[in-house]
Amino acid sequence: MSAELWFLTPMAALLLGLLALAPLGTQVLARGVVFIDLAVAQAAAAAALWVTLVVDHPNAWTTQAMASTGAMACAAKVAWLSRRWPQQREALIGLLYVSGASMALLGAGQDPHGRERLSQLLAADVLWADWPQVAVLGACALAVAASRRWLQRDAVFYPGFALVASLAVPVLGLFVVFAALIAPALWQRAGWSAVGTGLGAMVASALGLLVSWLFDVPSGASVALALSVFGALSAWARTESRHASTRAG
Repeated sequence: MSAELWFLTPMAALLLGLLALAPLGTQVLARGVVFIDLAVAQAAAAAALWVTLVVDHPNAWTTQAMASTGAMACAAKVAWLSRRWPQQREALIGLLYVSGASMALLGAGQDPHGRERLSQLLAADVLWADWPQVAVLGACALAVAASRRWLQRDAVFYPGFALVASLAVPVLGLFVVFAALIAPALWQRAGWSAVGTGLGAMVASALGLLVSWLFDVPSGASVALALSVFGALSAWARTESRHASTRAG
């Protein structure tokens, strides 16, 4: 298979991942719960790692069900904390993340291959994504698009976010999922359209994959870094926009 055809699968995974995650990212920033992805993803990872202690050689469906359950439980806690203590929500969500990460590490220690699985959940090798995984991300993108008008409701956003995150993390890794949530949302806050933001994020993702291919470095980390740089540049764009407005005034 040629390199061009081989790249179709990871690029499709990243495109559909961005389509599913970017609308959720705008809601994350609007609610001021930026750490929700880290907390929810770590809860999903911890549940997936601990399931091996309950079920002998669990299949993929069992592991995914446990991961989604852990993510849903964490998202429910985040929703409750945001209502109960809105001023301290980010700090409390950060503690949820630390708790989930600690549980994931403890779970990984109980499995001979646990540390490899944990590393994969943090920074998945997107280059090896397969078409069934792409189909899962496509279903997530369609579900988010269909429910977009209701995402402002907590009853829709929090469980929907948890489910999408728990399905996206095994394919893209926690780092890419977080960057795909936040980077496009930052550009939309800077005044870019959703289409322009999506195109910019895809270019950044493609550059990350290219760097991974050319220099034989982990693809998940490369894409996450490229998206992070893309998101960080939004701060510069907002500053330049303000300066231009000041000069025009």
